Amino acid sequence: MKIMLIPDSFKGTMDSSEVIQRLEKSAKKYFNPCEFVKIPIADGGEGTVSCLLTACGGDIIKKTVTGPEREPVDASYGIIHSDTAVIEMAAASGITLLTKPKNPLHTTSYGTGELILDALNRGFSKIIIAIGGSATNDGGLGALAALGVKFFDDSNRPITSFTGADLSSIHDFDASALGAYQNRDIYIMCDVSNPLTGEFGATFVYGSQKGADDEMLQTLEEGMIHFAKVVKQKLGISHENDPGAGAAGGLGFALKSFLKAKMTSGIEMSLDIVEFDQKAVSCDLIVTGEGSVNAQSVFGKVPIGIARRAKRLNIPVIAIAGSIMDGAEQLYEHGIVSISPVICRAMDIEQALANSGEMFDKAADRMFRLLSVGIQMGSPNTGK
Repeated sequence: MKIMLIPDSFKGTMDSSEVIQRLEKSAKKYFNPCEFVKIPIADGGEGTVSCLLTACGGDIIKKTVTGPEREPVDASYGIIHSDTAVIEMAAASGITLLTKPKNPLHTTSYGTGELILDALNRGFSKIIIAIGGSATNDGGLGALAALGVKFFDDSNRPITSFTGADLSSIHDFDASALGAYQNRDIYIMCDVSNPLTGEFGATFVYGSQKGADDEMLQTLEEGMIHFAKVVKQKLGISHENDPGAGAAGGLGFALKSFLKAKMTSGIEMSLDIVEFDQKAVSCDLIVTGEGSVNAQSVFGKVPIGIARRAKRLNIPVIAIAGSIMDGAEQLYEHGIVSISPVICRAMDIEQALANSGEMFDKAADRMFRLLSVGIQMGSPNTGK
């Protein structure tokens, strides 16, 4: 028996590596001998750098940058394959870094730009930017400013704060500092397809999660529309309606417009980097999982990305999830054979978090116990 263990983190409780350890311990009780292929994985959100470094090896570069509230934060990014920098937006501009009441009019992606600039100046030929978990809705204005783009208002005065509130003030910009970086391979790991503006854009879909009330949403949306118009007039291109342009409060739009970055599925790129296909082909079973499975999981989340690839390889996939929500059954159409829930009775969130490890172990035990019975029933030795 050879089992691949490749779960996402269970946010707020366990990272991918701990999930793998617990799954392996449980599986060993029912399958012996058994070989395990262990790959922590992420889809471009928080934890992506850690997972890829664990899977591929590499180095960490630490740097103090400007946080989302313009206060210094200690951040880092990873180096894999010696020539590739992997940057996680959440490390520099993430929503978990906020210490004040959330207000996307006043947050900036400047720190993410500082990490990108550091990687560019170190000469890495390939830069991957995982843009999940942002605290910002600034259209990527802050990141671009950190990279050297200068912005001006209608009186030709420099714009200096680079937040969502500044988008409507932009009249012109000078992006000549980016000329030295046009030939780099820059990729955006993204698992959403939202455009920059409109009903399904960055502001109206994600702004409320970042602290915006109705008035703020309107101000931010008007700013995004204005910024996109200025970019189109100045650069002669329009990525406003491209899928993923609205990711990370518009950072997808900014990087694609100014650095010609390529938008790619976070889970697909992660699976390519860890050489999933090559490692999975000899496995009998794949076990994945994440904190919650629902109808949205079919849109680029870890379990569905794994299931789709495994289906092509004719390898069964089972999943374990903290909770199973409405629409989770859609995953069965894409290659997931079964989903086992960790939470199996009514409880409040505090109780679930406090007992997450114990409940996970019990759920994993039930999952592998049932699987072992199925294997026994299909064995010639049972006489069936």
